Amino acid sequence: MNPVFENCKALTFDLFGTVLDLGGSLTPHLKIFLDNRDSEIDPAAMWQQLRYRQRIEQYQDTLVELGHSGYLETVQKAFDYVARANKLTPSPEETKTFMSGWQELSPFPECVAALDRLSERYKLIALSNGNPWFLDHLVKNRIKYNFDGVMSVEEAGYFKPKPGVYRRAARNLGMEPGELIMVSANSFDVMGARTCGLRGAYVNRYDLPFEDTHDMYKPDVTVLNFTELADALL
Repeated sequence: MNPVFENCKALTFDLFGTVLDLGGSLTPHLKIFLDNRDSEIDPAAMWQQLRYRQRIEQYQDTLVELGHSGYLETVQKAFDYVARANKLTPSPEETKTFMSGWQELSPFPECVAALDRLSERYKLIALSNGNPWFLDHLVKNRIKYNFDGVMSVEEAGYFKPKPGVYRRAARNLGMEPGELIMVSANSFDVMGARTCGLRGAYVNRYDLPFEDTHDMYKPDVTVLNFTELADALL
């Protein structure tokens, strides 16, 4: 185990794309939408467009400071935007149908077994951009894992990587930031946590480079999946 983790007491987990397989879960729903439109657009390519657009929606939501709108609200805006950008303006019913697919997200297959291993040493906290009620549904009915706590960014009023999200998590847990390890497959999430003093574990599921940032804000460990994560942290 990396010595920087010796004093760590809790892991804070991103859920979307880290624990939950968004692409695998949602690309089939995009295919249904595209097939109904007789579109030749690749569903996987449209998913990538949607995912990037959603992040823009989240950043805009935080930057304009007109009030936190919520995760699923940014998902719907992103879907509508990307569909219109591809000249496929969705009907309200088509949007509703796609959004229903988000209730059926599935975790990556190795996650629960690795969480069981990690729970022997750490408190396990879900720290997610999701709406509180949505997180409760996903944890109970889709991940089916009893985390020690579930925190939504709505407590801070901003999406990650706003610093207040990570600081709020540390305060809620009664711990110093350096006693927490942020675990995420989103590099901006790990980098954001590192700037607040948390340790960072980058689960590089998608073979992507890390953020171009100062060395002190890079992850303490990079792994490919949760099995490797448990090996590295235990």
